[in-house]
Amino acid sequence: MSALLLCAAPTWAASLPNAEAALARGDYPQALAMSRQLARDGNAGAQFNLGHMYSEGLGVQKDDVQSSRWYQLAAEQGDARAQFNLGSRFSTGTGVAQSFTEALRWYRRAAAQGQASAQYNLGMSYIEAKGVAKDYVEAGKWFRLAAAQAHPSAQYSLGLIYERGFGVAQDDKQATSWYQLAAAQGMELAQLRLGQQYVTGKGAPQDYPMALKWFRLAAAQGNPDAQYSLGIMYDQGKGVVKDYAAASTWFLLAAAQGKVDAQYNMSSMYFKGEGVPQNLLRAHMWANLAAANGHAEAAENRDVFAAKMTSAQIEQAQKMARDCHARHYKHCE
Repeated sequence: MSALLLCAAPTWAASLPNAEAALARGDYPQALAMSRQLARDGNAGAQFNLGHMYSEGLGVQKDDVQSSRWYQLAAEQGDARAQFNLGSRFSTGTGVAQSFTEALRWYRRAAAQGQASAQYNLGMSYIEAKGVAKDYVEAGKWFRLAAAQAHPSAQYSLGLIYERGFGVAQDDKQATSWYQLAAAQGMELAQLRLGQQYVTGKGAPQDYPMALKWFRLAAAQGNPDAQYSLGIMYDQGKGVVKDYAAASTWFLLAAAQGKVDAQYNMSSMYFKGEGVPQNLLRAHMWANLAAANGHAEAAENRDVFAAKMTSAQIEQAQKMARDCHARHYKHCE
């Protein structure tokens, strides 16, 4: 009988590699048991694992307070990942009382160990004056450190700093070089800015086909400004054959995300019947929505359209606009 009782002990060995392997394959009960055992013995990596599991609700009920507690234990032992995560939690007040001062303290400790996201967040803290005075030079310093590790948001932020001359001599070519690095990693805002630079010839030679390439990549990620820009390119025939149907497709995608200029353009296209069947009701609807979002010309156009409509049509168009707004501009066609 005693031999049978001895065989009831766990068959796995609690080690950090084994705990992380269990977590990676989705065996959360085993990952949790191993990590708890190791964490109680002071293993920082296991404490980080527990913080992550409580943060995401992996094998346990999601608990931001517990997550922050485990991250803090790991962070105090020098785990850079935990230091960064703890800084982020103090910044947002997730599981802890919000404190930009504490956020900065943990970001600095992680950044000193080369944690790129902490370096980037330190840069943003100086841009946004969160816990420190606004300082573009200091922000640029931290962005460069993160960008040197190929952090796309840091690369994009350096592009903005150079384009606008914040803390550095204004330099469009430098801006373009940083945008290119971030855009090549799929950073949609960098893809958008790069497309805009190829349209204007600012920082890069004017090149509509290249602009289209970058706008398409950003638009494929759902960026409404890129979708609107593609609509403009097709509407004006820049780098492509003029195509009102394609323009209206891109304008509609941007309009559905609340891009007011795209909403205005959709109203105009429905009024003229360019790329879409002529439809006064939809013209009035989109003009009404754009006007409600502050587009002055849309308000004028709406009144022009209304003059050509019956009272019943105006009432119907107004209902369409209300319904569209209630659906957050989705499925309005």
